[in-house]
Amino acid sequence: MATASPPFISSLNFTRTSFKTTLSCSPSSSFSFTPNPNLFRPLVRFSVKASRKQVEIVYDPDERLNKIGDDVDKEAPLSRLKLFSPCKINVFLRITGKREDGFHDLASLFHVISLGDTIKFSLSPSKSKDRLSTNVSGVPVDARNLIIKALNLYRKKTGSNKFFWIHLDKKVPTGAGLGGGSGNAATALWAANQFNGGVASEKELQDWSSEIGSDIPFFFSHGAAYCTGRGEIVQDLPPPFPIDLPMVLIKPREACSTAEVYKRLRLDQTSNIDPLTLLENVTSNGVSQSICVNDLELPAFQVLPSLKRLKQRVIASGRGQYDAVFMSGSGSTIVGIGSPDPPQFIYDDEEYKNVFLSEANFMTREANEWYKEPASANATTSSSESRLEISNEM
Repeated sequence: MATASPPFISSLNFTRTSFKTTLSCSPSSSFSFTPNPNLFRPLVRFSVKASRKQVEIVYDPDERLNKIGDDVDKEAPLSRLKLFSPCKINVFLRITGKREDGFHDLASLFHVISLGDTIKFSLSPSKSKDRLSTNVSGVPVDARNLIIKALNLYRKKTGSNKFFWIHLDKKVPTGAGLGGGSGNAATALWAANQFNGGVASEKELQDWSSEIGSDIPFFFSHGAAYCTGRGEIVQDLPPPFPIDLPMVLIKPREACSTAEVYKRLRLDQTSNIDPLTLLENVTSNGVSQSICVNDLELPAFQVLPSLKRLKQRVIASGRGQYDAVFMSGSGSTIVGIGSPDPPQFIYDDEEYKNVFLSEANFMTREANEWYKEPASANATTSSSESRLEISNEM
């Protein structure tokens, strides 16, 4: 631009992120103005006032990103998708033996609950990599993340060439025994299939998912299932509990290493009750303390002795408000079913000032639909800040 502005330019305003130029001229004036298209990518609006013409040129960096998304929209019937990614609890969990492949056989009643993450998927112009971001530090955003593993698995199985931008808004704590990562993987498989016109059946998605995680196939049930094998053999069940039955989740800051818990597991110290008896009882009589058996509690309490004390205190302080108190999965979440409220000591004792707390309910889904996000989210965490982590190398 010349040092002296032409007489027809009435204003020129610059900021760090945008600038706006207003050009005015009388009908008899003539001028030539050719903006650099790579610099401006302008949004141009015209308006006529009396005998003067006003041309407004606005540069907005976000407009360029939106335009990329809009261009993708035109080329595909579906380009953006927001899905709820729930977690689960194990109402009972029996470990029935050790397998030759090093895994353990289990028999467990899994149930989806209303605590969950939100995942946003957008088709990427890239044909070679996915891009994952998250709101929580410490969550891997590269190929170690089960979301990326699930998308890679889907492309391997179907030959799809679609890649994605993904943002994970995480509310389910890690190392909690709630299967948050497994739920994320199942949600990613469901999303990829939607973007590809539903070429795979739910049964195929369920079968494929066992290749990257034992708990992932469960999420392709309708919300309640009796799971055996490593957890990948899923028997869908009608909901055994009222959906509105409340619960509270209490997770200390310390996590339980699943590998360490299984390392300390001794099969001669597990329950001897038949898991099918537990299933029959819970189906007939509902949840109770005697039914909520978890063979991983003893080794988990050895790994994290404070967890045993937490469970005992919740039972003692609950004064009958909970139908059952138990640990979910390999820990370290303690579940109290029957009330959404934690005992008062959780608020009063300095030891528990940083625990994760959430109320929840049981949850199911309809056939050929994914889990719906609850109307309200009641998860709380002691973290006051979160950091955005982004990976471009997938």
